[in-house]
Amino acid sequence: MRAKLAIVAVGLGIILAGTSLRAHHAFAAEFDANRPLTLRGKLVKWLVINPHSWFQLDVTGDDGKVVTWMIEGGSPNQLIRLGVTQKSVQIGGELVVEAYQAKDGSNKAVGKSFTLADGRSLLLGGSAPGAGGDVK
Repeated sequence: MRAKLAIVAVGLGIILAGTSLRAHHAFAAEFDANRPLTLRGKLVKWLVINPHSWFQLDVTGDDGKVVTWMIEGGSPNQLIRLGVTQKSVQIGGELVVEAYQAKDGSNKAVGKSFTLADGRSLLLGGSAPGAGGDVK
């Protein structure tokens, strides 16, 4: 009886572990590789949280209206390894972000890289193709 209970417990643990791994989205689950974006705007807020960092960017459109975009980046550890720190990226600074828009068409995207006002380009880690998310 104990052996059966142990087998059931192990099986349930494996199922639950697999479920939680699938819950963490992949690039294709939320973002569209066929909708690349280049956004130029002012960094308003930077949320350095796990499992993804978020960059809030105010982008002024051709009509003069400001639209706020949320740009997903890699984890804080990925960003640090890629050289993205509070010293390299300043709130209020202008950024040019290469990204992929969310499938739902909202003002949300996953960032691949951004270029700072001084011309330096930094990768954003995370799930976007070519973003350096595989940095160990």
